[in-house]
Amino acid sequence: MNELVLTILTMCVLGVVLAVILYFVAQKFKVEEDPRIDDVEGMLPGANCGGCGFAGCRAMAEAMVHSDDLSTLYCPVGGAETMRSAAAYLGKSAPEKGPQVATLLCGGSCSKRPKINHYDGAKSCAVVNTLYTGETACIFGCLGYGDCVHSCQFGALTMNPETGLVEVDADKCTACGACVKACPKQLIELRKKWPKNRAVYVACRSKSRGAVVIKACKAGCIGCGKCVKVCPFGAISLENNLAYIDSEKCKLCRKCVNECPTGAIHLINMEPLPKEAKEAKPSAAATSKSEVKTESANKE
Repeated sequence: MNELVLTILTMCVLGVVLAVILYFVAQKFKVEEDPRIDDVEGMLPGANCGGCGFAGCRAMAEAMVHSDDLSTLYCPVGGAETMRSAAAYLGKSAPEKGPQVATLLCGGSCSKRPKINHYDGAKSCAVVNTLYTGETACIFGCLGYGDCVHSCQFGALTMNPETGLVEVDADKCTACGACVKACPKQLIELRKKWPKNRAVYVACRSKSRGAVVIKACKAGCIGCGKCVKVCPFGAISLENNLAYIDSEKCKLCRKCVNECPTGAIHLINMEPLPKEAKEAKPSAAATSKSEVKTESANKE
């Protein structure tokens, strides 16, 4: 009995001694942390999505507190309002940046881009992309296995079974960029978010020549350049047989939509401009008759 009591007392004394040692060690090596980090973290949305470029909101808050210049820091989920609030609390100026939305730059639906083979393996875009170019003739198009859908924490992306393409809910999208990183074909881009979720963009990434594009996808950009010529704001550029609309320069005039011969330019939540009626050219017979009448009138 005495041995049991002695053992218990020894363990208690040893525990107290070790606790005291740990306390002094913790005080010796403790790191002072700015209390503002907790406050700034509370202002952030807490999504921990990584859209800001940091591992989480805590790391973002630390960067904001320790940085004198916030121009390179931005929380896409919280947006400009959150950045202004946090910056005002820290006595700094926040970068002004408009809202963005994820956009799929591919219009090759099942009807426009038929399959030429069948893939029977892991249903993952990343896996398929490492093995071969995909089930269609277009090597640039959407693979359709939804890696971007699985990466979204906000439920903004869904896969349409009829078209085989991803659809983005602009009201749910926070522009965190997770889907951009998840797409191995680099088909998703963060573009300017217009009021009422309006948009005009080239839904194609193919850099192949026009004849090759037409064979692979009926909705692809053939690089004809008609949209470039008709744009009054210089928002459209043509490079590597592919047209691109700069969402910051675009004014949604919609002139390019009617000019695109393949329908590669998508118009969202807007009505297209009415097509101008082309003047009918006079037929050869009508021309000859008018010439005869003119000659007879001259003789008289």
